[in-house]
Amino acid sequence: MDYNKSEFLIETEVPQDELIISRTDLNGNITYVNDVFCKISGYKPEELLGKQHNIVRHPDMPSVVFKDLWETIKSKKQWTGVVKNMRKDGGYYWVQAIVSGVYNEGVLVEYKSLRTPISYAEKLKHQKLYDKIRQENGEKIRKIIYQ
Repeated sequence: MDYNKSEFLIETEVPQDELIISRTDLNGNITYVNDVFCKISGYKPEELLGKQHNIVRHPDMPSVVFKDLWETIKSKKQWTGVVKNMRKDGGYYWVQAIVSGVYNEGVLVEYKSLRTPISYAEKLKHQKLYDKIRQENGEKIRKIIYQ
């Protein structure tokens, strides 16, 4: 993707009264998105359905966060965490995510994710934390001044 440098730094705020919902198959391919997910991410449903959910993964996110997510949900537990996602236009949005398995008669059939907005203080806290984790793990980090 080519990004306009000014777009890359634009945050889309998730409204307080909105809930972002998606479901994936067991391989992480998107099977359902709600209208809010499309509105916030900038994608049309047909651009998301069948794609890997990591289509919205922001490069600022440390890989260990997603390793923990997958280990947690594969052990039949619910994962909760703060995630910075990337919009189609290169902008970004922050959410509190809850990811868990969906079971039919005890058999895992899919995963669901519910995402809600977080405060500015939480965004700043997690950006600093994720930058530190990425640096400690030898992942590429950005040079940014925090205010």
